[in-house]
Amino acid sequence: MLDRWTLPLVKKPLHMGACFLHRNGIKADQVTFSGFFIGILCLPALIMHWYWFASVCILLNRLADGLDGELARLVGSTDAGGFLDIVLDFIFYSSVIFGFALADPEHNSLAAAALLFSFVGTGASFLSFAIMAERRGIERIVYPSKGFFYLGGLAEGTETFLVLIFFCLFPLAFSWIAYCFASVCWLTVLTRVVGGYFILRQKSDGS
Repeated sequence: MLDRWTLPLVKKPLHMGACFLHRNGIKADQVTFSGFFIGILCLPALIMHWYWFASVCILLNRLADGLDGELARLVGSTDAGGFLDIVLDFIFYSSVIFGFALADPEHNSLAAAALLFSFVGTGASFLSFAIMAERRGIERIVYPSKGFFYLGGLAEGTETFLVLIFFCLFPLAFSWIAYCFASVCWLTVLTRVVGGYFILRQKSDGS
């Protein structure tokens, strides 16, 4: 929901950073891999209850995610790079939630499972629609810079990033925050399934 406002705000500094990386011979895939390996350090950090370190890893991972996309658009995006970016993002997000489950299994495990359950719904809904939208040639109107048709919702990248940071700032409130965000994710799934179905239905009917 917030991406349509936050993305234009960060586009210029990300573009400047991407230009700097390009001048120094850094490739988009290198940034993707580097950001992923930094982000995955959240897992041992959370197990050790180093929440401040985990928050830094999250920030750097999200920065790399913005830079690799801008760098790819600067030199020409590839399907391989887009595929890699999506897969590693999903693994990163899941690792953070899994890390909190391991940090306090007694209090966090059920809430972590509920949130991961909702992530499956949000991920499946927008990736499935992206495949069908590509087949139908549906244009990317809201997020034209995305490498695939991004069907929006209440829970997008900005909201997920903020929730991960809140987890680190308030680890004792993990369960409460996780259940609340899982509810938001399921509302997103509902709107995406209904909206995506009718968009594709209209395209199939030729209207």
